[in-house]
Amino acid sequence: MAKNEMKLWWLVTGALLSSIGMSFIWPLTSVYLHNRLGISLTMIGIVLLFNSLASVLGSYLGGYLYDRKNPYHLLIGGVIGAIITLIILIFFHEWPAFGIILFFNGIAGGWNLTIVNSIGTSIKSQDSRYVFNMLYFAQNLGVVIGTSLVGFVYSISVTLLFVIATCLFLFFLIVVIFKYRPAANVTRKRADDGSISKYDKKQLPQPNALLLTTLFVSLLIIWTMYQQWDSNLSVYMTTLGIPLRDYSFLWTINAGLIVVIQLIVNWVAHYHENLIIQILFGIFMVAISFVTLIFAKSYLYFVVSMITLTIGEATAFPTIPALVNSLTPVEAKGLYQGLISSWAAAGRALGPLFGGIIIEAVSYTSLFVIASVAIFLVLLSVALVWRLLQAKLIIYR
Repeated sequence: MAKNEMKLWWLVTGALLSSIGMSFIWPLTSVYLHNRLGISLTMIGIVLLFNSLASVLGSYLGGYLYDRKNPYHLLIGGVIGAIITLIILIFFHEWPAFGIILFFNGIAGGWNLTIVNSIGTSIKSQDSRYVFNMLYFAQNLGVVIGTSLVGFVYSISVTLLFVIATCLFLFFLIVVIFKYRPAANVTRKRADDGSISKYDKKQLPQPNALLLTTLFVSLLIIWTMYQQWDSNLSVYMTTLGIPLRDYSFLWTINAGLIVVIQLIVNWVAHYHENLIIQILFGIFMVAISFVTLIFAKSYLYFVVSMITLTIGEATAFPTIPALVNSLTPVEAKGLYQGLISSWAAAGRALGPLFGGIIIEAVSYTSLFVIASVAIFLVLLSVALVWRLLQAKLIIYR
């Protein structure tokens, strides 16, 4: 390990704590607002939209400032911001306070996620794919733990949820204060020798910029379609007579498979270094999962679709940040890691609205056809752009 380098173990621990804490908030939003506070589904949709847009804003700002300021201080500020929103929610979680505070919590969530991922780019003692695979694994494990507990705690007290989330972020803050100080080293060195100001006068190499733009738009489209699983598939499955508990079990399958697939991906990473092949394979599997949904009328089809989707997301999603890392200079890594989170969050924001419009205008089957075609077009676009630009790309370490 390089001297004074951030330890991956503590970075992954922070990602896990943050993910568990945030997973105590977002799963209960719709149920709590509608069932407890009597808020309309339309208004809830608006609240969730603005929460996602807040995450986009937080991701972009976090990435932009990472390249210009001390990431150690930025992360401390972001975690404190999240703690403040959670403490307020303990005492003020009625309407409209809940919706307003959720917006600021979304900013903090996007900010912290981007700073943690950006710090991951500074770890040179490990292969970048391994770093981002571990971060992706920790973030998903946090979702599994959080969502599995939220229903039980919610049945006891909604206030208790915010108390536990606050405690998790307080623990995260302690870890950051005592273990994340090495994250400041690279940025401070660059600031001292003036390299940041030099970079501001330069442009990213055009081939790199074009490939990055293609990847960002691809993330927007893929996450817009992926979000149908979170928003509209539960309704569709229940209309087919499939119990809601069976829909929930699909996410258990998702979580378990991610663990297994990450182990396989990390093993493969030791022998093969072709990031683009892994990304293209992942996108292909996501597309196939929606093709399966076109014909899904029984639960088995949904199980097969979820397995295919999980293979796709677990191979493509953590590899895209690794590829972006290799395409960007050290002075701009935070900005582009932030853009990854921003474009993905924008897709999550648009997904439910897009799906609802298509379903109401045509049908669920039409939605799955559109999703399949769109993701296959993404696959072809990424493959074509890579083929045309591969020889011209500038690779950074």
